[in-house]
Amino acid sequence: MRALSNACKSRLLPYIFMILSTTIAWAQANSVERTFPQSRAAIEQALKTMQVNMAGRLPVLETFAKPGEYPLNRYQRGYYQAIAEVIPNPSGGSVVRIKAELTAWYSDPSPSHSGYRLLTSNGRIESDLLEQLAQQLAALSPEKAASNPAAVPPSRNTSQDEEPSAPEPARKFPDANDTLSSSLKDWAPASPAGEKPAQSSSKPDHALQSEAQGLEEILKNTAHPNDLVAIKKSGTAVVSTPSLTAKPLFLASAHDEFELLDFNTDWVHVRISGLSRGWIWRNSVEMPPSIPDNVVSSAGGTNAATDVFHVVREETAPFPGDWEPLRGKNVKIISVQKVDEADKNIGSTERLAYSKSLLEKSYGEILDKKQDVQGVVVIFDSADGGMLAATTPVLEAWRAGALTDSALWHKCFFDPPETFDSAGPSASR
Repeated sequence: MRALSNACKSRLLPYIFMILSTTIAWAQANSVERTFPQSRAAIEQALKTMQVNMAGRLPVLETFAKPGEYPLNRYQRGYYQAIAEVIPNPSGGSVVRIKAELTAWYSDPSPSHSGYRLLTSNGRIESDLLEQLAQQLAALSPEKAASNPAAVPPSRNTSQDEEPSAPEPARKFPDANDTLSSSLKDWAPASPAGEKPAQSSSKPDHALQSEAQGLEEILKNTAHPNDLVAIKKSGTAVVSTPSLTAKPLFLASAHDEFELLDFNTDWVHVRISGLSRGWIWRNSVEMPPSIPDNVVSSAGGTNAATDVFHVVREETAPFPGDWEPLRGKNVKIISVQKVDEADKNIGSTERLAYSKSLLEKSYGEILDKKQDVQGVVVIFDSADGGMLAATTPVLEAWRAGALTDSALWHKCFFDPPETFDSAGPSASR
């Protein structure tokens, strides 16, 4: 049996190496890398100053995306998000690998097939960001850069097998808050590192002038649809059903836009792509201008809930439930009652608003008093009440800004869930 086992291992080794090679190749696909003489710490510091340029809108896609299954002129509202990876180089310095993900709204002749699509970067964004990084590093240590002008080799696109073309001039990308017309002013070619900027000419470059005119024409002819909702903050959960206990399908990024299908007081129903649908907590999106935003703000919701609830008891005790993250652990338990027990107009919105204020206040007290508790539990002590629980690590991420309010609710425990879910019919459009 041992001999057979060794033989099996020998046969499996080539497949293991093949899988590992494939995984590494996939991870490096569509990325551009460059070697710098600086340390990893110095490069990460420079990258922090470039965060505003690591994501933003794209005025056109033809310059930055590879042609795919559909013509690029069918896409609108292009957006890019770049990720930088810094790897120590065995021979000295560091290797910086940048990969950009492109998304855009695809308009299909059949509306049911329209939706957001992922596009493949042609390497232009990654190369320009690496050029910006080189200039930033040179600005941080000009003496070192001047003494070693050949320290920065040209970029290498690991997703292409052909010989790399001559590097193009670096450009400043517009961030997500820039309009297309204002960003055109920033699209001027930068001088390569080490060269003195040329004197401004009275005649603008013909190619850049034509490109600017083309972009202005696109701006004039492009009408922004009035049936889209925009994500307010990165990390917003998109779920399959309008329930706080539903498992997130994915976490959307700030400024992502989705087609609005329907909505109610708490939830927005959106088209993700094609026939794929999802739900988003309404306070997490910007509604179209044609729809009045009648949802109570966070501050207003908290104040209104304070008028209908009050705390009757606080204690530290083992978690009174069977939820795995807090089972058998010490938690802070807050018991809440209605100010007017006969009030039947209190729903999930008021409960969540009041719970949010208690979670925020309790987490601050846990930090100040260094209490040894693993979570916070809010119990609504009434005939139609329920229990909400959150772990301390989740509250820490929420208060640090790593989780939105909607993402927080999806990481909480609700018992029973229907007490905290909106059960009202969809609002009329």
